[in-house]
Order: sequence, then C-alpha cells, then structure tokens
Amino acid sequence: VSEFNPLTFTSIIECEKPNNDLSRFRGCIIHDNGKKAGLYKENLLLRGCTLRNTEAVVGIVIYAGHETKALLNNSGPRYKRSQLERQMNCDVLWCVLLLICMSLFSAIGHGLWVQRYQEKKSLFDVPESDGTSLSPVPAAVYSFLTMIIVLQVLIPISLYVSIEIVKVCQVYFINQDIELYDEETDSQLQCRALNITEDLGQIQYIFSDKTGTLTENKMVFRRCTVSGIEYSHDANAQRLARYQEADSEEEEVVPRGGSLPLRGGAGGHQTQSSRAHWRTGSRAEARRVSMLTELTAFSSPMEKDVTPDPKLLEKVHECGRCLASARHQEHPLDHLSPELSDVFDFFIALTICNTVVVTSPDQPRQKVRVRFELKSPVKTIEDFLRRFTPSRLTLGGSSVGSASVAAKSAPKAGLLSTLANDDTLLRLEERLGAGAPHLASNGYSSAADGWTAEHSATGPEPRPELRYEAESPDEAALVHAARAYSCALVGRLHDQVSVELPHLGRLTFELLHTLGFDSIRKRMSVVIRHPLTDEINVYTKGADSVVMDLLLPCSTDDARGRHQMKIRSETQNYLNLYAVEGLRTLCIAKRVLSKEEYACWLQSHLEAESALDNREELLFQSAIRLETNLHLLGATGIEDRLQDGVPETIAKLRQAGLQIWVLTGDKQETAINIAHACKLLDHDEEVITLNAESQEACEALLDQCLRYVQSCSPQRTAGSLSVGFAPLCPPSEATASGPSLVIDGRSLAYALQKNLEDKFLFLAKQCRSVLCCRSTPLQKSMVVKLVRSKLKAMTLAIGDGANDVSMIQVADVGVGISGQEGMQAVMASDFAVPKFRYLERLLIVHGHWCYSRLANMVLYFFYKNTMFVGLLFWFQFYCGFSASAMIDQWYLIFFNLLFSSLPQLVTGVLDKDVPADVLLAQPQLYRSGQNMEEYRPRTFWLNMADAAFQSLVCFFIPYLAYYDSDTDIFTWGTPITAIALFTFLLHLGIETKTWTWLNWTACGFSVVLFFTVALIYNASCATCYPPSNPYWTMQALMGDPVFYCICLLAPVAALLPRLFFKALQGTLFPTPLQLGRQLAKQSPGKFRAPGETSAQGHIPGEARTEPPGQRSFSATRSVSQDCSSRVSPGARQPACSPEAGGEPSAVDVGVLQREGTLPDGLGSQPSRSSSPGPVAVEGCPGGSRMKPVSASRPAHLPSVFSMPGLSSLNWMSSLSLVSGLGSVLQFSRSGLPMDKRDGDFLPGSAPPDRDLCGLSGQTTDCF
Repeated sequence: VSEFNPLTFTSIIECEKPNNDLSRFRGCIIHDNGKKAGLYKENLLLRGCTLRNTEAVVGIVIYAGHETKALLNNSGPRYKRSQLERQMNCDVLWCVLLLICMSLFSAIGHGLWVQRYQEKKSLFDVPESDGTSLSPVPAAVYSFLTMIIVLQVLIPISLYVSIEIVKVCQVYFINQDIELYDEETDSQLQCRALNITEDLGQIQYIFSDKTGTLTENKMVFRRCTVSGIEYSHDANAQRLARYQEADSEEEEVVPRGGSLPLRGGAGGHQTQSSRAHWRTGSRAEARRVSMLTELTAFSSPMEKDVTPDPKLLEKVHECGRCLASARHQEHPLDHLSPELSDVFDFFIALTICNTVVVTSPDQPRQKVRVRFELKSPVKTIEDFLRRFTPSRLTLGGSSVGSASVAAKSAPKAGLLSTLANDDTLLRLEERLGAGAPHLASNGYSSAADGWTAEHSATGPEPRPELRYEAESPDEAALVHAARAYSCALVGRLHDQVSVELPHLGRLTFELLHTLGFDSIRKRMSVVIRHPLTDEINVYTKGADSVVMDLLLPCSTDDARGRHQMKIRSETQNYLNLYAVEGLRTLCIAKRVLSKEEYACWLQSHLEAESALDNREELLFQSAIRLETNLHLLGATGIEDRLQDGVPETIAKLRQAGLQIWVLTGDKQETAINIAHACKLLDHDEEVITLNAESQEACEALLDQCLRYVQSCSPQRTAGSLSVGFAPLCPPSEATASGPSLVIDGRSLAYALQKNLEDKFLFLAKQCRSVLCCRSTPLQKSMVVKLVRSKLKAMTLAIGDGANDVSMIQVADVGVGISGQEGMQAVMASDFAVPKFRYLERLLIVHGHWCYSRLANMVLYFFYKNTMFVGLLFWFQFYCGFSASAMIDQWYLIFFNLLFSSLPQLVTGVLDKDVPADVLLAQPQLYRSGQNMEEYRPRTFWLNMADAAFQSLVCFFIPYLAYYDSDTDIFTWGTPITAIALFTFLLHLGIETKTWTWLNWTACGFSVVLFFTVALIYNASCATCYPPSNPYWTMQALMGDPVFYCICLLAPVAALLPRLFFKALQGTLFPTPLQLGRQLAKQSPGKFRAPGETSAQGHIPGEARTEPPGQRSFSATRSVSQDCSSRVSPGARQPACSPEAGGEPSAVDVGVLQREGTLPDGLGSQPSRSSSPGPVAVEGCPGGSRMKPVSASRPAHLPSVFSMPGLSSLNWMSSLSLVSGLGSVLQFSRSGLPMDKRDGDFLPGSAPPDRDLCGLSGQTTDCF
C-alpha cells in the first residue's frame, strides 16, 4: 500500500452502469499490458460503510453522487395503495358518472325549456353575441358544460388532500404511543409509509419469520454430540435457567414510564448502566449492567458464559496432553484415538470455520477520519499526497479474558449464581482466575512449526478481554462454546487464523480459502493447512439436511464402516432429539485433501474466481465439488429463546381473526417445537405434515390431504375446488377448528408449481395455521404473493433479516424488526417495531382506529358533497335548468374550503370508536375492519341516498317557508347555506364517537367563521359582483324569526331518519363495536383483559357453567357449518381460550362478572361436544402424518338481550315517538335471535329476561 503512487496509475477500469443491486458488482481493470483482472462485489466498498480492523486501503471512486448504490436504493419502500383508497377511487368514478348523468339531465331539461319558451324569450335563456336567442341544441350543450362546472363539487378533490393530512397526523400519534416504545432496545415504532395506515386494520393473513422475529435471536450453546456420543451439558442448562429467573425478576421491578425519553437534548442521552441503576436502585445491578455494556453484539452473558460438560472437557484436555507429548514427532495426530481425534477436529472446526473477527477492548471502534484545513484547500493530487497520512489500526493485546469454567471447577454444578447479588462480580472473577492456563499476550507471534509451547503456570497474569464480532449469532455462540473448552480464537487475518489450545498454546492455521454460507448450499467451509500435520483440511458446518447427504459412503463389510454407520445413526437420533427440544442444529464435518486433489480443485477454483462472466455460478459449482466425501465429526444444538409476550400476542391476533403463517429456514422438528412453544400449534391439535420427495408424490399427498379434509367437514369443502376469499367470512371463522399444516422446503417448492399451487392454497385455506420449514427467501415471497393474488386477502409480512426483505416488499403491509441481523428488513418495510409483541397494539388498536377514522371520513366527504350538490340540483327545476345557483359564489368557494373543513379533519384524526383497553380485551372487534363493515359499496350507496334525502329536506323547507314572498334569490340562498352547515355539523356529531375539546372548538369555530364572514361580506361588498346584491343580507336575516325557525327545523328533520335508524339498529341489531362502546361506558376505567384474574374473578382455563334456567341466544347460523370441529370425548376447553379455536364472544362475560356489570349467574352457554369420527389415512409416497384433534365447538356471542344494561332504547326510549315500542320490541326479540355478524334473524325460542319498558331511565348512548 505504501508503494502505491496515484500519479503512475494508468490502468483502465471498466464496470457496469450504476444500478441499485447491492449484492452484485461486475467489472475489470485493464492494465497497460492488456491483462484483465476481474472486479467483484468483494472489491466494492459501498457509500456509508465503515472500515474496521483495516490498517490502510487504496481505492478509486467508481460511482459518485446520485449514482452510488446507496442513493439508488434510497427510494424507500415501494408505493402501496391501500384497499380503502382503491375502493374510494372506484366510488369517485361513480361520482363522476353521477355528475355526468345530472349534467346530461339538466342539459336535456334546459333544451326542452328553451324549445318550449323560445318565442317568449325566457328569462333563463342565454342570448347569442348578436342578441338572438340560442337554439335548443347549443343551449343544451352550454348548459351541460356549465352544470359540470357548477356541480363539480360532487367529485371530492379535497378528499385526497384531507386524507393525506389525516394520515400524517395518525402517523404522528402512532409514533408517540408510549406503549410502542421498547426500553430494552431504546427504540420505538417507526412509520415509514404514510399511505397505508388504514390497511393495518384490515389484515387477514400474517406471514412471520421465526428466528429474530418470534425468538430473541440470542443463540445460546446448549448441547452437542461428538463421534456419536452426546454431551447434555446439564450444568449449562441450570445456568440458563438462573439467567432466565434473573431476567424475570428484573422485569418485575421495572416501572412503566409515562413518556418517551428525550433524545438529543441535554441530559437526554443516558448510559445503560445509569438507566439500570435508576430502574432497580441496586448498586450491584448497576455494576453488572455496566460490565455488560462493554460487550458487543451476540456477546451477552447468556451467550458468552458457557458451562462445559465435565466429560467432554476432560477429553479436550486429554487431547491437549497427548498432542503436547507428541508435538515433536512427525504425525502427532496419529497418537490420538479416533474418538479423541474427532473431539480435537470438532473444536478446531467450531473455532475456525466461521468469519468471526477478533478485536480487543482498547482497539478504536470509530472509523478513520482525515481532517483538512479549510484555509488551504487541496488543489492538486501532489497536495493530496503530501497531506494524506493514513491512520493505522493496531490490534491490542490478544490474551483472552474468558468466562469459561476451569477444569477443576467444571464438575461443580451451579457455581454461577444469579447476577443480581452484590458479590456476583467477585465470584465471576474467581472463576476466571481459576480458569484454563493463561493464553499468550505477545501479539500474533508463531513459531516456525506453526505453534508455540504451552505457558508455564507460574501464576495468574492479567488477561485482556477479546471481543468476537460475528456475522450471525450462531457463529458467535459456537466460538464462545469452543472458548469455554479452552479452545479460543485469538486472531484472524485474511490468510491465517490463530487458535489457543490447552497444553499446546497457540496454533496458527494457514487459511487458504473460505467458502461462505449461502441459502442454496446451506453450509460454509474453510480450507486450511494444518500446522501440526501440514495437511490440507476442509472443515464444513451446515444444516443436517444437506451435510448428512455429503458424507463419505460407508461399507458394511468392515468394522470401521459399520462403526461410522453407527456414529451417523446415533448423531441423527440426537439431531432429532435436539429438534424436538426446539434447538437449532448444525452438523460439523471434515475432509482431508491430498496434494493432488487440492491442486486439481485449486486450478478450477482459481479459474472460477478470475472468470468475468458467470463467476457466481462457477464458484458455486467449485464449492459443490469440494464439499463431498465428508467425515462426520458431530453436531451442535443451539437454543434461541422466544421473545417475551409472543404466545399471548399470537393468541390475541388469532382471536382477532388473523391467520398466522410461519415461514422459517429451520428444520422441521425445530420449527414445530417453537410453534408449540408460542401457541401457534396446540399439543392436542391435528397436524398434517407434508413431506414429499418428488413432484408426483407431492401431488398425491395434496390430493390425499384434500380428501381427508373434505371427509372431516363435507359441508365446508363441498363443491368444486375453488380458491377465493369471502370478505364476510374472516379466515378464523373458516379455520378456527381446522387442522394445522406443516410442510418442508422441498415439498413447498413442488407445491408452488403452477399445476399444484391451487391445491396447496385450497388445503392451506382450510388449516388453522401453516408452518413452512426449510424455506428460502424466494419461497417466502412466492407464498405471500400466492395468497395475496389468489385469495385477494390483505397480507402482512414481518421479519428481521435480509432473507425476509423479499416477502416484506411483496406483502400489502411490510413490518421490519430492528434486530441483530442488520437493518435490511427495516429499510424495506412500511413499519418497524422493536419486538413482535408490539404488533398486537399496532394492528388491534391503531390499525382499527386508522381504518375506522378514514372509512367514516371518506363516507362523510361523499355525503357532504352529494348533499351540497343536491341543493344546487333541485334549484335547477325552478330556473329552467340553466345552471344558475341560488347560493352566492363566494359561499360556494369558501364552504368546503373554510366553513366545513376543520371539524371533519379533527374527527378523522382524534375519533376513537372503541377505547384501546376494550379493543385489546376483545380482539374480535378487529374483524369489523376485515369485513369492511365501515365502508363497503352498500354503505356508500346508503350514504348517497341519505345525502339526497337530506338535500331535499334542506331545500324545500326554506322554499316552503319563503314561498310567495318578496325574498330575492340570494336572500333565500343564504339560509340554505346556513342550514347545510348546521346539518353537516350535526351529522358529523352523530358519527363522532369520542368528543374532545378540539371537536367542540372546531365546530364552534366553523359556525362563528361562517357568520363572521357573512356579516363582513354583506356589509362591505354591495356591488362587487352585479347583478347580485349581497348587501346587508345576513343582517336582515338575523332579524327575521323565520330564519331561526328553519335553521332549527330543517337540520333536525333532515337527520331524524338517520338518528332513528341508528337508535333502532343499535337496539335490535347491535354490532360488536356498539356492544364494546356500551361496555366501555358502563365500566369506564375498569376494563381488563380476559387474561387477568382476581380473587373473585373467573380463573382462565376453568369451564364456565350456566345456572339452570338462564338461557342465552346462540349466534350460529345454519349455513356456517364450515366453522365446526370434531371433539374427542372428555376433551373440553374453555370457550374463550385460544386453544379452543372458536370465535370469542364480543362481550367477555367473565369481565362483566368481575366488574359487577352483569347480574349474578349470567354466563356463556357451555359448549357441546360430539364424538370424533374415525381417522383413516392411506399410505402415500412422501409420508403424511396426521393425528386426531380434540377441540371444543366455537363459542358464540351471548345475545344482547341477555344483558339488561345493553338492551334498552337508551335515551331514545324516553321520547314520545317511541314510547309505545317496548312491548313490540319485546315480542320481536323473544322469538328472533340475532346473528352476531350481520344481524340476520333466525328462528329461535329464547324468552326475554327483562322487559324493555322498565329500562327507560337509562341514558347510555347507543351509537
């Protein structure tokens, strides 16, 4: 580097055009002699990257400015249009069509008017330039164009601007929600997309990654097997249990904050140690966390401190002693037994088969900065060379400060206690001091033979700590595990790796090649030259599904072959055991290359590296050729703990009607165990496992599974095999009691073929949950795209790593988690959350609110514009359809812009139809968004019809009031404008569920602003726009009693049908949302989630019984047999539990009982069970395993009439207009139970429990 001179550099660099592909770069450098050298992504340093552990570099700028890959990728997430916006655009087209029809009708009417009164020179006729009258046809054309201009308010152009304003405000309030802030990671939710917030309230399918999304991505070494012998590491399991107990105790003392922490201000930055001391008040805790802050990623105490297994540790030391005694001989490894040789190679592979970088605490972590004085700028390259003095990063001491247990203390279990005590650090230091022999501290020195002698144990020396920086937590866990056995990685350069071994000191391995991990090979390998034997060794680690197939074939004729077969069999059994326990498994293997084999492979590998075209494919094939005929060394089991709150979050999301699919790259048994742990699968649930070895076998298995599902529920799957999504039936209703599907990656690849995707999707649609194992990033995106396109369902994908980017971008809503695998998922997402558990509040609370607000706001805009246009349209019947307006043109301009804009914006931002605690306690209320209950074509046309009716009332009441009077047209039009404003505000008041002082202020401001502008305008503009004369119009009207009468009578008369309809509907056909609002008003501030218990409350999990004589209405429908499930005799689950798989009631009776809002004895109806049918499954290639399920019948909503506090006409019952409806309503409800979803009546015979006439005193709002 020091010899490089930029002045003498004359080579030419050719590269591809600027593009946004971060994973690919192709180019070449052409030297003066014509020789080409390839340039690839390994040679490219992207903008924004930081160089570390590098002394100096020489580079040349390839892309600059806006051509850099970073800026080309800085476009943010792809533009997504929400489902509500798409529906709104369709309705806008209907408004355009309605505008054309109204204008065409007016044009025909005006043409007929002119034709009839042409000789009489009609007052509304527009003459030609020469004074002659227009013929009917040109007059009709002019009228058509003029009506387009007059009635253009019907097209809600301002709606798009208002929606953007509301969305920005909604995003602000979501970001400010303290419940979405994670104190542990000091991060909060980020809204990266501003245009799809309402889609959060309509999600039907969730596709989730497992590692880092459902789990913590903190890999902890748990168990291993070497040479067919399993080492359980019981003491390590006890250590992890103590850590978990310490974490749970720490969480109990953490207070809940009330606001987000300040950032960037004075005192806003707070260290982790001080924050921990503030949380617990313990000085020892503060010291502990202060020590932990020095650790890097993947190096928490739980991951770093591994308690060795005594038997395995003794074998490691025995290997060291044997090699130390034979180190001067020609082949030291020959003195080891086959078992000890495997143990030695196993830990060598754990130590060096990775890309872990070793640093020291005193090494600078910041990037190198070169500062120049601005007073003398750099003008020439000589000036640059004179000033440029590169800073060099030097590694500090390389001694290892290990937290492992020594050979003497290893057999003692339980030495490491909970880290919450004051003497924890002292005991930890004692354990470190009694550890393995101290490692070298003299840098990266090595003897000629590649290893140094063992240090004499004359006394303990201070050992500076080393930091391990790994690309993945799995690699860090394995390196820390090897370090616990005194096999420590102490240095890594580009061509050598230094390892410290017991009784041997430091060995330096020559690193010849590193074949990195990829998602296709599912393994990585390193090629090294062994310092003891000078042999070329290949160490490989990877998934057991691929490594076990690459082993050297064994013959059963000799004893050695039979022994190897036994080792493989035992290892496979232990791998299955690890997977059942939910551990992530990796196989470790080795291959010794002869010099001829290595030379032959090296030649082809160098050709692949220097190839300009198809380099990736050639390198892939080169790795395939090398990674064959492997010798199995052993396997590891690494634990990845579930994140806090994941089971509860999944249960809530499923109660909300969301179907959850988990797409993971882990092996099948591990994924199934994690699915059981997070309650995605129940232990008594029927699970269909689909593993196929070929496409034909996959098709046969799909057909077999479809026949089985159809035989279990013939009514659900009868008819043709069709794929589609019915909006009125959420996924949970159709799959609440169905089986669960587990499919591996190979079978999924077959199932995603064009000829099988419909069958696979139809089968998955009938399943309660789907678990895809060993899936690649491409398969993840294909699954999401298939469900989204075929089922027309709203999808959400959540992940934390680069392998989840594709499915996050394909889904309707992409959610990224800022985890330990980088920020790729966050950068590609629409929303970023700290942990998976925050998805519950984001969807159930904010998603529901955003959808409800925007849906009602859109309907209100359509209503308001249609009603206002109707006033102008009805006037055309009295002006010859001449496109005249009785409203002053300034009122027409300012009405939507100023007078009526603010209240609807405030309601769109702040309205809460149901409180957050009710939404969280009753997740099934989320289904209103899935079913588009707030805004659908039917509600749109009803809204338009109501607007037309209100325009008729608001037009003809003033018309009749001023009929046959000398009031001029503009004096008559001003009251109509005032009436329209009052009607709009009252209508908005009916639709507003939550009133704040801002709502009152906005409504009052609109009224005051209108009258202020009218008074000033009428007093100051007498002849501004002749022939109209607005002078003193409002002043005169305010002295006329008729004006006040019609301003009071017209809005009430216009809104009375809507008011009466809502009162009647809220009494006879209450929706779950209305029940939730009523429940929140009856128990303000006391609503608790069903999972909470109290001394007098119902304990979750117990079967609720109903007293004799107390009957509740069933909410099932005869056509909904597809939601039924088979029940085993004696198997019973609580109706409201997520394990029951049924639909929870809209009002939790247990909550009502705990809060005292229901009479004693009122409960839900016990579920009835039926005996399951026999399960007959024929054999099929690939093997499909099924087991029977025990589940209860879905729980049903209790009838609203069983709740006296929720069944009255409320304040409407006191009106004389409905005072005689009590007995009629009592009769109707006594024989007609209500369906919980759409309010349809079905025959029934449940008697009323209370007369409505006695409830007239209640004043609870029914909307």
